[in-house]
Amino acid sequence: MTLSRIVKSLAAAVLVAASAAASVRAETAAERAVEAAKKYAGTEISVVWEAGLQSLDPLNFSGPRWEKLTGIKIKVIEVPTAEMFTKILQEHRAGTGAYDALNVVPSWMPDLVRAGALEQLDAYVDKYGFRDELQKIAPTYRDNQMKVDGKIYGFPDDGDVFVLYYRKDLFEDPKNREEFKAKYGYDLGPPKTWKQYDEIGKFLTDKYAPKIYGAGQFRQPAYSQLLFQERFRVEGGKFFDPKTMKATVNSDIGVKVFDDMRAENKFMPPGVETWGFVEALTAFLNGDIAMTISWPPFGRFAAGYLAGEKALSWVPTSKIVDKVGYALPPGERPELALGFSLSVSSKSKNKEAAYLFIQWLNSEDVSTERVQLPYTLRDPFRESHYTNAAYMARWADAPKYLKTLRAGADTGLLDLSILQVDKYEEALRQAMTRLWAGEPSKKILDDVAAQWDELTEKIGVDKQRAAYLDWAGKPSAYPK
Repeated sequence: MTLSRIVKSLAAAVLVAASAAASVRAETAAERAVEAAKKYAGTEISVVWEAGLQSLDPLNFSGPRWEKLTGIKIKVIEVPTAEMFTKILQEHRAGTGAYDALNVVPSWMPDLVRAGALEQLDAYVDKYGFRDELQKIAPTYRDNQMKVDGKIYGFPDDGDVFVLYYRKDLFEDPKNREEFKAKYGYDLGPPKTWKQYDEIGKFLTDKYAPKIYGAGQFRQPAYSQLLFQERFRVEGGKFFDPKTMKATVNSDIGVKVFDDMRAENKFMPPGVETWGFVEALTAFLNGDIAMTISWPPFGRFAAGYLAGEKALSWVPTSKIVDKVGYALPPGERPELALGFSLSVSSKSKNKEAAYLFIQWLNSEDVSTERVQLPYTLRDPFRESHYTNAAYMARWADAPKYLKTLRAGADTGLLDLSILQVDKYEEALRQAMTRLWAGEPSKKILDDVAAQWDELTEKIGVDKQRAAYLDWAGKPSAYPK
């Protein structure tokens, strides 16, 4: 072969390779995952998902679509949130390989990584070109709910954040505004402080009860301990002394927050102490309360966006459509309560197939559809979700709703995340039950602090200090 022919042949090869590379680059992360997964057609992967509405995503939407695109069948294993951590850890220790893809509450991730239960994902991320799309996740979720010790173990996949919902019609009523301003000296509007929350709640209860109460809040321990985590920090509290690792939840701030939370029940409907998610939602949609604080689905339900969905037949028809305002809770540092990240079990026998499924789920293309599904509870978590034209057109005030969620993502506070965090939170859950039963706040929190100190000693003070300082050093751990 002559030199000129060799040069022409090499040039042609370079052009072909460049064309192929350009083609690969032109594909989306979702398309790359689908193409790569086809070689696993005919296999089945198991996915651990929260039981209830959340699981309708893989059962009704993403699972069937993935099987149609790739030939891989999805087996959904539904587990109540309160049991997910324990079951994931138990299965890992048993080593059966029964789980492939996992939904993990981000605050559990350090514990699960140290136990060896989660597969490190960096090599897969680079192999299938997903790193750029991960950077488009809202920074608070991306920077706090994806990595442990600088390595990727999960993809943030649910933009959970607490939002204040309020009745615009009551807050904007001219007579209410006049009377409130005369009594308290400031304009009636979404409360910026907990003192304002109390004053507004009492004012509206005094005027409208028993037809309408000024506020209503879920009080069941699993939920209310998250509200305490937020409020305690907003008012200046710290969970531990970083030098000694002695618990400081029983500080004067903690006692004040407990006392205030209990006192607020007086301007809420009778029996509020037993309210969970459903009771608070029902009261708000029925128009029985003027304010509440909860996760993003409340806003969609109240707007009537989900009306007509069979899976949501239990949700009462909203009587307050077009009457709902959205704001950040008092202090404007809302709890990023729970949420989910997508991970792969380290004991999975189908790791790559499981990875490709979660890349496809989490991709910009597919996740944009998933956060708009009317029958599941996944909430916006990517930058593009908050400005998506289709989402903003879902109801009249959807742009304001999405703007509020985006603001919450910017300023939100992380759930406490340390070693064996669920045991610390269990002490808080028990404390909330005692609070609503009327026990003295100081006694309750002294007992919580003693339980926390005992746990810390068992785990190892130095080990727990390292975990705590790593968490506390993040910008979203404590208000600045």
